[in-house]
Amino acid sequence: MNTGFCCQRWILSLLWLFVSLVVFAMGQIRYSIPEEMTKGSIVGNIANDLGIELKRLVSGRARVFTSDGSEYIGLDREKGQLVVKQRIDREQLCGEISACSLSFEVVLENPMELYSINIDIQDVNDNSPVFPKTEIDQEISESALPGARFSLGGAIDSDVGLNTLQKYVLQPTDHFDLNVQSRSDGGKNVEMVLKTPLDREKKEHHYLTLTAIDGGSPQRSGTVKIHISVLDHNDNAPIINQAIYKTSVLENSAVATLVTTVSATDADEGTNANIQYYFEHAPVSVMALFAIDAETGQIKVAGPIDYEKHKQFQIKVIAKDNGGLTDSCEVIIDVTDVNDNIPRITVMSFSSALPENAALGTVVAMINVQDLDSGDNGKVTCSIDRNSPFKIVPSLASYYNLVTDSALDREHMPEYNITVNAVDGGNPSLSSRETLSVKISDINDNAPQFEQEMYDIYVLENNSPSLSIFSVKAKDADWGPNARISYFLDDGTLNGASLASFISVNTDTGVIYAMKPFDYEQVKSLKIKIKAQDGGTPPLSTNATLNIFVQDQNDNTPQVLYPVQTSGSVVAEMVPRSADIGYLVTKVVAVDGDSGQNAWLSYKLQKPADRPLFEVGAQNGEIRTVRQVTDKDVVKQKLTVVVEDNGQPSRSATVNVNVAVADSFPEILSEFTDFTHDKDYNNSLTFYLVLALIVVSLLFIFSVIAIISVKIYRWRQRKLYYKSANNLPVIPYYPTMCSDGTMQHVYNYEVCGTMDSRMSDVKPRPYSQNTLVSLSRPGTVQRQKLDAELSLEQKPPNNDWRLPPNQRPGPSGAGPLPEGAGVVAGTGPWPQPPTEAEQLQALMAGANAVNEATATLGPRYNAQYVPDYRQNVYIPGSTATLTANPQQQQQPQQALPPPAAMPPVDVPKAAQTPASKKKSTKKDKK
Repeated sequence: MNTGFCCQRWILSLLWLFVSLVVFAMGQIRYSIPEEMTKGSIVGNIANDLGIELKRLVSGRARVFTSDGSEYIGLDREKGQLVVKQRIDREQLCGEISACSLSFEVVLENPMELYSINIDIQDVNDNSPVFPKTEIDQEISESALPGARFSLGGAIDSDVGLNTLQKYVLQPTDHFDLNVQSRSDGGKNVEMVLKTPLDREKKEHHYLTLTAIDGGSPQRSGTVKIHISVLDHNDNAPIINQAIYKTSVLENSAVATLVTTVSATDADEGTNANIQYYFEHAPVSVMALFAIDAETGQIKVAGPIDYEKHKQFQIKVIAKDNGGLTDSCEVIIDVTDVNDNIPRITVMSFSSALPENAALGTVVAMINVQDLDSGDNGKVTCSIDRNSPFKIVPSLASYYNLVTDSALDREHMPEYNITVNAVDGGNPSLSSRETLSVKISDINDNAPQFEQEMYDIYVLENNSPSLSIFSVKAKDADWGPNARISYFLDDGTLNGASLASFISVNTDTGVIYAMKPFDYEQVKSLKIKIKAQDGGTPPLSTNATLNIFVQDQNDNTPQVLYPVQTSGSVVAEMVPRSADIGYLVTKVVAVDGDSGQNAWLSYKLQKPADRPLFEVGAQNGEIRTVRQVTDKDVVKQKLTVVVEDNGQPSRSATVNVNVAVADSFPEILSEFTDFTHDKDYNNSLTFYLVLALIVVSLLFIFSVIAIISVKIYRWRQRKLYYKSANNLPVIPYYPTMCSDGTMQHVYNYEVCGTMDSRMSDVKPRPYSQNTLVSLSRPGTVQRQKLDAELSLEQKPPNNDWRLPPNQRPGPSGAGPLPEGAGVVAGTGPWPQPPTEAEQLQALMAGANAVNEATATLGPRYNAQYVPDYRQNVYIPGSTATLTANPQQQQQPQQALPPPAAMPPVDVPKAAQTPASKKKSTKKDKK
């Protein structure tokens, strides 16, 4: 048996000597070998596989490095071969994990090189299935019904893949069948199912054999004997509440920590209802870490739990009553990792001296960091001080390289103490640190560095020449002349012109200037490279890119493309009189040289009529009818369309569209001869509008000043008249008479009386032959048109117009007077006419008296105190006088007494205003 096994293993070893080789980037290589290879067996030749010469392995002191210190694989430097140093047992190395591999690194020095080696360990069928017990005692009640299930302990096979356990066979099968179910973890649950009822009286004991067979070649198997004792009647089996219990426990939990409780019930009574709990075929590792209370079913921690060794436990729990009936469940316990391992830093290689001109990325040290925790607790972040010119970068898994990150300057820092910090992701986190000392040798190796590799500059067009548009800045870590930076522009062309004609840079400050104004319509963007050069020997320099974007301004007026405006001919659009609403007349097409919203154009009519026939689309410029054409619409119409852009401030253009409303061309042919074209209309329209606005504004200001001056002057004159009115003497006025007793002229006065005597007015009016003065109502003067106009020629006197001698003016017309009448006009010879000043004073005094009398007496004012001018109406050029009615003739004329002699009468204060009187006068004239 042992000889066959050794031969089999030797054959498999020879077969696996054909190694599958895969080379990865960054110096990785993978081999595959079977387990149980003898010591000294060749794994692979890394010299050939990696292309490394044998003398390089010797001179570089090549060696194998493992993080855990295991020495399964060794390196033969002379032959360049990897060989097995000790026995490799896959089951011991990886346990139940199917993918098993060894990982280690081959390190070379002078210069330092690192190669990662992965060796996959292939399983060999060297383990037979093994049952935990050699014999199983099972008690079954005779009352058990067909279909009752009885759990059997499964076999354990340490192999994996096809070599592991594949099937079970139960013999004999006269009373029982075998039921095998796969578990979530890949294992199998083996149950014995009762096929026919048992009879204790016939047969009290049954003996069965359970065989477990794997899938290897040749196959291996293991057996267990099953002894079944038939018990007396117990017809209720325990029932566990859950088929699967899932729980978790923290690693390093204290002993006796409760994990979970398995609970079952039994419908029997008495001793048959007593249930006991126990683990079924639990491995030694489970029994060492967990314990179950047989009475309560509580599962507690019995030993130290380490997540790094066991991440999950699957335990089968049996609940059994005194009658031998059982039920089973599965308890899955997940171990929760606790951050209990600090990261471990191992410096694999280190250079303590480094020249100042070391290239960026030069490896200073190789560091290995390991953390035995998992998940976030095992994620290690390796870092160093950010202020140092070094950085730490990951190379392979769990490996970091300490490299130079920027230029070194010995004058600034001759030595660096670099502290490498390794922090895991636990909560709270654990960390460790390692300090490395690096000395720097001096050399000039720092080039200027821009703040950005690319700059975006935005400049408005139409800028002023020599305008500073931007400033760039570069820094140099060197000192003295090596840190003096000059800026230069790379020469180039744009549209045939040199870039230097557009942009210049100050060599010392880096300020960028625009040499001339930009035009967005010609140049929208420029791309220029700028160089920063230090003063070292040889000089070092760096470049940056300047992207100059010219921003548009609203500096272009919209251009009308259609209709074309020409002065030599008249072009018009014809609209039929039967056109419906929305009829398309024409479309105004315009463009704008600007871009963006500066080029958004809108259309509108400049001066639309009160009831327009056409409208223009604000966005598309289409001219359409908005109503039906009527007979009142003129044939020829001239529309002025304003095209305006959306800039700030906006610009606009106008276009004249001639439209003829007619059904046929001959109908409008004669009308088109009247179309005129004003060439300078668009240019001079704005000028005339501004000029007209200025003139109207000046006239308005002068008018306001004149009106205010007149009002102030009149107010002062009236105030002066009011103060002197009471002291003016009453001087009677005697108009000049002809020898025959008639007046030479007609005297006509307009009297305006109000409740306020200070607002009354009397003024002479020019003579008119078609008007007579009459008093239709007290206090109101009206002018009435005669039904027939009076002839301008003088007619012979009529007897009807003769007055009796006693009514004529003068001494012959004087009659008896009432007592107290005062001075009587017409008695005695005519006095000398007064002067003009005396006449004006008399008129003003008389008007004031009339107004005061009207205001005092109101509507009850008696006209007997006022001379009746209707009694004597004289016609110029004639000796006839208009005779009054007889009743009036019986009343002698009386002079107007002084205001003081009038009786006091209460009157209302409300009175008509001069404005209302004027309105009534206009109505009477009509």
